[in-house]
Parts: sequence; structure tokens; C-alpha cells
Amino acid sequence: MHFPQLGERLRAARSMVLIVVFLLSLPAVTVRFYASDEIEYFAYLRSMWFDGDLSFDNEYRYFYDRGIARGWRFKETFLDGETATGRRFNFAPVGTAILWSPFYILTDAGVRVARSVGAPILADGYSTPYIASVVYASALYGFLAIVLSAYAASLVMGNSGAATAAAFSVWLGTPILFYMYLAPGFSHACSAFAVGAFVVMWLHARRDWSLRGVVALGAAAALMGMVREQDVFIAAGPAVDFVMSASRGLRAGVFRLPAVIGRAAAGTVAFAVCFLPQVLSYLVLFGKPAPSTTVQSKMTWTSPHTWHVLASPANGLLFWTPLALPALIGLMWLAVGRRPLASTEGLVPRERRHVALMCLVMVMTQIYVGGALDTWAGAGSFGQRRLVGLTVFFVLGVAVFFAAIHRRWMAYGAYAFVALAVWWNLGLTAQFGTGLMNRQRLEPARNAYHNFVTIPRWLPALTYRFLVDRSSFYQRHPPP
Repeated sequence: MHFPQLGERLRAARSMVLIVVFLLSLPAVTVRFYASDEIEYFAYLRSMWFDGDLSFDNEYRYFYDRGIARGWRFKETFLDGETATGRRFNFAPVGTAILWSPFYILTDAGVRVARSVGAPILADGYSTPYIASVVYASALYGFLAIVLSAYAASLVMGNSGAATAAAFSVWLGTPILFYMYLAPGFSHACSAFAVGAFVVMWLHARRDWSLRGVVALGAAAALMGMVREQDVFIAAGPAVDFVMSASRGLRAGVFRLPAVIGRAAAGTVAFAVCFLPQVLSYLVLFGKPAPSTTVQSKMTWTSPHTWHVLASPANGLLFWTPLALPALIGLMWLAVGRRPLASTEGLVPRERRHVALMCLVMVMTQIYVGGALDTWAGAGSFGQRRLVGLTVFFVLGVAVFFAAIHRRWMAYGAYAFVALAVWWNLGLTAQFGTGLMNRQRLEPARNAYHNFVTIPRWLPALTYRFLVDRSSFYQRHPPP
């Protein structure tokens, strides 16, 4: 009789622990930009709010004149080049700026109030409070992605304990950590949030495919595509699920064909309407409702690098992020019909299998699109950053992995592997920041030596530098 109340209290306690850990971690957020991608995302926001246009010349010159991102052919690409409409290039989509905008606008209001009482703060859209507003917003969206992922896993598995443990593991053991705290100016934490929100909406919408649920799902798909264009392919999973559910419903007499067509049309219209900001930005910048031909020319739709994205020792997902392995195993385990939980909560086994299969479809769309890019390796970036949006699937897969283990010796082995995977991610983060590693590629043997020998020896000095001289981590050479 009291067990449901106990379960609710445990869930509330786990949620509180997540919140406390996040709040305590906020001082670790790095308040700076250092790469052209970050400036592209930010330029949308600053230009629209302060100038009311999509002319980025002044934003680009501001950062170039201060020596930021010069090493990435910034001037040649963003200050010398022009689009077909005479604008400066911006290859980033607009969604990250949209997600940042509430925090940026509130900060601008706060800065103006502070100036009115004599505070010496520039209300120019560039000063430290403005940069802080967007990087802390990214950290918050990354945290919300972790929370949504744990919630999605508990909806499927009915095991909030395994879901919370998986969320902590993925938070520390995948590149979302890097893009929440060390490079929050990128879009990847926002991408993880948008995908997580989309998956949670799908799990609710698929219960009855109501008109409201399908419209919300279309809007969420548009947000995914505006944050990172490749994420829109994730919508293929729920689209297939809708078609399969509608087919079963029509045969059973639960659905009528006009209603099915109407809901599909409503979801499509919701997507189109909510995606308009991106289409309009394409038209202004490139004179057509499509990305720059520079972006399109990177794609080879036969996806020749799919296997490399997954398993290349130099830049593959499984080498950068070993925690992806138990996550994928967990999803496959669930999809083939295993019953890792005896819980009466969550989805019934048949529905779990179907959801896991659709999740694998969504994961594969991202690996496929990543493999279609001639820049599949993401050289110079931390991890397979284009796959950070898969955070919700990693959490679900790891939760299944934890829940499927019943024998003690297997549990010890699994927990040891997860602990090593977390340390691998933390160690690579330190190597990347200090210049100990080649930022263009992994060298697994060398990286392993530094992770388990060099980094532990340097840990006190690295901790001190992170607290008092964080910008030193972005230098090209390791410390003496």
C-alpha cells in the first residue's frame, strides 16, 4: 500500500540529486568563444536583436579584431566571401540562436537596468554578460537533455533507478560533457535537448496519435532541424511508427482513413510553419530555400564513411566514446525481444521491442548522414560531435544494459566497463584541453597511456589551472 509513495519519493530524490549536481557544476562552464562555429550561431542572435537584420559583417569583424578563431581561415571565409545575395556567409542553422534568445534578451534588459544605475557594463551585445547568457543557456539545455533522457528511459523501461544511473553515466561518459562546460558556444548541447524533447513527445504521442500530439511532434521536428539540420532525419523513426500504427489501426477499425490523412497533414503543416524561420534565413542569405551549396557539396548520399563514423580507430564513435557500445547493445537487446525487466511499469514487452527498433532506426539515420559527409571525422573537434544529439538513445540503451544484468559477476564487469568509459571521456577531455593529444585524430595507444599514466600524475596541477587559469587549456602546446 505504501510502495507507490516510496517509489515517488525515490524518484523525487533522484531528480533532486541531478539538480544539485548540475547547480554545483555551473562554475565549470567556460564563458568564452574560440571557434568560428560558435561565432556563427551567436551572430544570428546578436544581429537580429541589435541590428534587426541578418547582415553579420559587424559581428564577424568584432570577433576577428579581437583575435578569436583566426586559425580557422576565418577572414577568408567569413569576411572576404559573399553569398549570392551579397551577405556574409553563415553555414549554421538558426535554431540554437532561437533557444538562446530568451536568456540573451533577459540579459540585455538586465544590462540596461544596471547601466541606468551607473554600472560600467557595455550594452553592445558582446560584453561578458551576453556571452555568459548563451553559454549558461547551453549548459542548462544540456542538463535538460539529460533529464529528458532519463525520463524517456523510465517511460520505456519503468525503472527510474536504472534510468538515473544511465543518465549520470552518459553525462560524464560522452562528449555532451565537453559541449556543456568547455565549449558551450557550439550547438551540440542544444541539439541533445531538441532531440530529447522530440523523443519524449513521440513516446507520449504514439499512445493514441491524437491530433494535438501529432502537431506537437511536427513542431518539435522543426526545432530539431533548425538546431542541427542533420537531426531532422531523426523524425524518420516516428514517421515509420505512425505509418505502422495507422496501418494496424485501419485494419482493426480503430482509425478511419480520413482521420489518419488529416493527422499526417496536420503534423506536416506544423513542421512547415515552425520551420519557416530557417527557410526565411536561407532566402535572405542564399536567395533560395535551401542551405548553402558549400554545405550541400560535402554530401555523398551513398554514405561511404558510415563504418568509419562508427568504428574508425582514428575518429570513430566507439573509440572516442566507448560508452556507446553498451548503449547500442542495450537497444539491440531490447529490440530482439529480451525481457530485461520484470517491472509492471513502463511499456509492455512488445511495445518496448517496437520502440527500441524505432530508436535504432533513428540512431542509424545519424550515423548514415555523418558517413555521407566528406568531413565525417570532425577533425579538430572533440569526439564525434555530430552524434551528441543521440544522448537520449545512449541513456535508454545504457539503462537497458544496466537493467538486463542479473548475475553479480556480470554486473561487476559491466560497472567496471562503464567506469573505465567515463574515465576515458574525462581523460580525453583533459588531453584535448592541454594539447597532450593530436586534436585531428585519436591515437588509442598513446591516448590510453596519457589517460592512465600522465593525467593522474598531472591531476593536481590540471585542477588548479582549471580553477584559476582556464584559458590556458586552449593553447596548442602541452604544459612543461
